[in-house]
Amino acid sequence: MLAVDKSSSDFLYRQVIDLIAANIETGTLRPGDRLPSLRRMSKRIGVSVPTVRQAYVELERQRRVESRPQSGFYVRGARLNELVRAAPKFRRNAKPSPVRGRSLMDRVYDGLYQPDVVPLGIANPCMAKPAAKALHRAMKRVMARAEERSLAYAPTNGEPGLRRQIAYRLLDTLGSRVEPDDICITNGGQEALLLALRCVAQKGDVIAVESPTYHGLLELIDSLGMLAIEVETCPQEGVMLDALQKTLDTHPVRVCMFSTTLCNPLGVSMPEEKRRQLAEIIDARDIVLIEDDVYGELLFDGHRPKPVEVYSRSGRVMTCGSFSKTAAPGYRIGWLLTAHYQEQIRRLKRSYSCSSGLLQQLTLAEFLASGDYERYLKSLRPVLQTNAGRMRSLVAEHFPRETRTSNPVGGSVLWLELPAMVDSEQLFDQAIAAGISIAPGPIFSPCQRYRNFARLSFGHQWSDDIDNAVAWLGRKVHELAGA
Repeated sequence: MLAVDKSSSDFLYRQVIDLIAANIETGTLRPGDRLPSLRRMSKRIGVSVPTVRQAYVELERQRRVESRPQSGFYVRGARLNELVRAAPKFRRNAKPSPVRGRSLMDRVYDGLYQPDVVPLGIANPCMAKPAAKALHRAMKRVMARAEERSLAYAPTNGEPGLRRQIAYRLLDTLGSRVEPDDICITNGGQEALLLALRCVAQKGDVIAVESPTYHGLLELIDSLGMLAIEVETCPQEGVMLDALQKTLDTHPVRVCMFSTTLCNPLGVSMPEEKRRQLAEIIDARDIVLIEDDVYGELLFDGHRPKPVEVYSRSGRVMTCGSFSKTAAPGYRIGWLLTAHYQEQIRRLKRSYSCSSGLLQQLTLAEFLASGDYERYLKSLRPVLQTNAGRMRSLVAEHFPRETRTSNPVGGSVLWLELPAMVDSEQLFDQAIAAGISIAPGPIFSPCQRYRNFARLSFGHQWSDDIDNAVAWLGRKVHELAGA
């Protein structure tokens, strides 16, 4: 039945897109079928003609439908659906190992900041719809009130006002009271992860990570002289708990570093029951879990998964978050939640960086307290969802048919499995020379697996440059595959 919910917080045009997409996926609308005219669809579901037009135009941009002059809009072929449903293949590491591939990581980061590069290699979701104006207003209000104080040092564990706002926001998520004193403000999410890992592990310890995993975790593990072991990860449900149990039975794992709410690069969120089971495993084995929760606010449907800390009774779970992905990357403000290790964390924070920027903390506290942060997230998520559809459609149109892709439920990245003969490091080198950055697959594995994988970011304000860059990458992959 065709219907939209006008009481929903979702934009009406977004509901029309989802409605038509669902009918395509179930086969109700088949390739070649003509969509109802703008006026007919408007009348049928009770929305305006411009709303229907906006939905149709976006579906056309996503390559799900095509317009024919003097005829209307028609459903395109089914290749996109086959592509987004396909799951990448994953391989399990046999033993702990030092992290390799630092030189490739260096080249990837160098490439990101070259002038005039199309930055498909950086995960930067909030830049798809920057909050610059709202943050500027918040900072002006702070400067008017705080004046000289805004230029001073912040307390080592962070500005109390920001810690209260984070605790208040986590109240709904965690379902229980969070004490502001259990939160430490950090220089971005990376310092939060550093403090957490440095607090509970030492040189030579074995750290379990998802496979594939965020390359920043691997650099961190390597910099501390620790060893990483990969745990097989399902593209629909996250870390495979049976694989984790086998790894823990076989190797002396000291710490697990996972992203269960929304992981990078797969864009998958672990189901709640499995997060409960993970907490039971951690508690039973007296292992520490450091959860990278920087993307938890960015599921497309607005659902905020509870981190594993909610289900653990041991207190040996630390949750790391950040505003870099959800508000302002340049502010470099993150946070670490733990009651069990808070004193050790504060001492480490004092020794590493003393404190984080006070003006940025005051601005973010104002941003949260005013309600602008929540309103901004509600406007950002549908933009990211739209961009994800566009990116998947471009890959379907331009890349070889053997290409497989993740189907992210949030965030800002797409994980691709390219044809077997394609070397993503070679693709990266040629793309950078053409002014396009990507993230080659080997940097997401301590053993440089995923040679024929790559990650593309859709966390940008969409432009013709992105369309052209993905089309160029598709042609180059065809060439490297010998097609």
